[in-house]
Amino acid sequence: MGDLMKKIQSPVEIDFMKVSSYGSGTASSGNINIHLDLQRKDIGDCNVVVVEDIVDSGRTLSYLTEYLKLKGAKSVRTCTLLDKPSRREVDFTPDYVGREIPDEFVVGYGLDYDEKYRALPYVGILKPEVYQKN
Repeated sequence: MGDLMKKIQSPVEIDFMKVSSYGSGTASSGNINIHLDLQRKDIGDCNVVVVEDIVDSGRTLSYLTEYLKLKGAKSVRTCTLLDKPSRREVDFTPDYVGREIPDEFVVGYGLDYDEKYRALPYVGILKPEVYQKN
């Protein structure tokens, strides 16, 4: 998000939500959970760009896009650093994509596995033996 903001020349406001479909491990639970919601009263005046680290099944961003529209956002667009279209479970295509990647579990640059590896200064593929149970 910080790197993206450095490139945008228009005036913008940043707000945060915490939304997930993952429990522990590498698989989506399929349930969307909003842990932190927007508290804006002026959402109807806002053109929203949801910035996401990675799109996998597409369930979370598909749900969130519709949720923000129902809250009254003027428009909703999506932007992701990484996209795994081979894992898509719903009909969803992000509006802006940094890079399309294969079906590998990636960590670093904000992406984690059980809250580990998030602070790596690069994106790397996590070895399966780290997350696969014997």
